[in-house]
Amino acid sequence: MPTMKKKIIIAIDGYSSCGKSTFAKAVAAKLGYIFIDTGAMYRAVTLFAMRNGLTDDPEALAERLPEVRIDFRFDQETGHSDVYLNDENVETEIRRIDVSNRVSGVSCIPAVRAKLVAMQQEMGRRKGVVMDGRDIGTMVFPEAELKIFMTADPRVRAERRYKELIAKGEEISLAEIERNIRERDHQDETRAVSPLRRAADAVVLDNSGMTVEEQMRWIDLRLAELE
Repeated sequence: MPTMKKKIIIAIDGYSSCGKSTFAKAVAAKLGYIFIDTGAMYRAVTLFAMRNGLTDDPEALAERLPEVRIDFRFDQETGHSDVYLNDENVETEIRRIDVSNRVSGVSCIPAVRAKLVAMQQEMGRRKGVVMDGRDIGTMVFPEAELKIFMTADPRVRAERRYKELIAKGEEISLAEIERNIRERDHQDETRAVSPLRRAADAVVLDNSGMTVEEQMRWIDLRLAELE
């Protein structure tokens, strides 16, 4: 992995369950950058909305957004950063399928996006960050030095997600996961606010048949081109 002479912003956008966070974490670790999982931030807001009966009331949720505090804290035991919602570790809870089913609806609320985009821009102000999400290269950091758009076949993404959830002890069918993924793709692509789309200057990474090692070799080449 090349060592960047100056700190940059790496914006990674793409479809759900295509390994954006895993890839982004690995790149950040190699470069010594900060990793910011924006999808986890939207999941945290979704969890807050579900707990307070606000998922179907955008106006009420918007009014209560000042109550929402989100931060990332490094866990020495796991070597990863966990998401905290109002000082509570919700890293496991926000990954549940019921949260997945609701997150697209919550994330398209203008007030939610405005709040989290502002938080994300502040987090990346000093550069040296790898940020993944749906609109990082198009809305949050359109000036990012490296923009990557990740994709993978929906069936492949469903199989990967299925293995993750089964390993965590969740009882769910592969068909349900694939249906959820396809529904989220449609919602993300067609929402009125910040729809999922590839930035004009983003490079595409289709990792349907790629190993983690192959993806890291791919990013090596992209970073070398920036030197």
